[in-house]
Amino acid sequence: MTCRVTIWGARGSIPTPGPLTARYGGNTSCVTLQSTAADVRSLVILDAGTGIRPLGRALVEASADPLVADLLLSHTHWDHIQGLPFFAPFYDERSHIRIWGARQGKVGLEQILRDQMDPVVFPVPLHQLDANLTVTHVEPGAFEVGQFAVRAMRLRHPGTTLAFRLAPRAGGPSVVFIPDNELGPGGNYEVPPGWRDELVRFTAGAELLIHDAMFTAQEMPSYLGWGHSSHAEAVALAADAGVGRLVLFHHRPERTDDALDDLFTDARRLAAGRAGHLEVVAAFEGLEITL
Repeated sequence: MTCRVTIWGARGSIPTPGPLTARYGGNTSCVTLQSTAADVRSLVILDAGTGIRPLGRALVEASADPLVADLLLSHTHWDHIQGLPFFAPFYDERSHIRIWGARQGKVGLEQILRDQMDPVVFPVPLHQLDANLTVTHVEPGAFEVGQFAVRAMRLRHPGTTLAFRLAPRAGGPSVVFIPDNELGPGGNYEVPPGWRDELVRFTAGAELLIHDAMFTAQEMPSYLGWGHSSHAEAVALAADAGVGRLVLFHHRPERTDDALDDLFTDARRLAAGRAGHLEVVAAFEGLEITL
C-alpha cells in the first residue's frame, strides 16, 4: 500500500508568520499520513500545532463527507497542541476523531486537552465540541490506528515525549516521526543506557525519517538540556539507521528562510560525506512525499 506524507506545519516552539519565513512556513508541528489507494480511507494526523488549522480547512474544502481520522500526539507542549481548538472538523457532529498520546506524569491526556480549552483561555470548552472524540493513552510499544501499524518509543525531551513509527498493515514503507528529541549528551531524561542504540534499531530501514533539527552544531552547547538536536546529529542518526530519506523538522523560530537554506545545504553536504544513499529534504508547508 502506498501512502502520502504531507507537511502542514514544520516550525518549532511558536508560530512565526511573516515575510522572512514565508517559503518554509511559520506554522507549528502538524503532518498527515494518508493511504493513496482508492478503496482505502485512512487519515493519520501527527501532532496538532497551528498547522492543523489549514489542514482542517483543506479537508472541509476537499469533501463534504464527515472526517474519520486518528490524531497521534508526540507530546503536549503548546506548539504541538495549540491548533486543536481551530480544527474545523471538530465543529462537525459527523466527525469521528480518535486522539492518541501519553499521560504527563499523573495527568491524563484528556485533562490536558480540557485545560487548554478551559473558558478562562478559550471560549469553547472541549466537551462542547460537536465531533465524536475519543482519547486513548499510549505507552511505548505497538498498537494499530486505522490501516497502520504503529510503534512508539520514549524520547529525550522534557516531559513524556514519544516517537512514532508507522507502516501500512497491508505492507509498505515505514515513516518515523521524531519532532522533538535531543540526540546529544545534554539533559537528564528518563531513558535507559543504550538509548541511542535502541533508537537506531527503532528507526532502522525506514523509508522516511522526520526528525528535529532545531539547532546548528555551533548553537547546541548553549541549549543542552532543551530537548532538541542539531541538523548534523539528525544526519548522523539517519545514516546509522540506514534511512532512505531524512526530513529536517521543527525549525527554530528565529531561523529565517535564507538561514534555513544555508542549514539544509550543510546538511546535504554532511549526508553526502557520511551516507551517499541518504536523501536530505527540508520540511516546508505543503511538502508532499509519496511512498
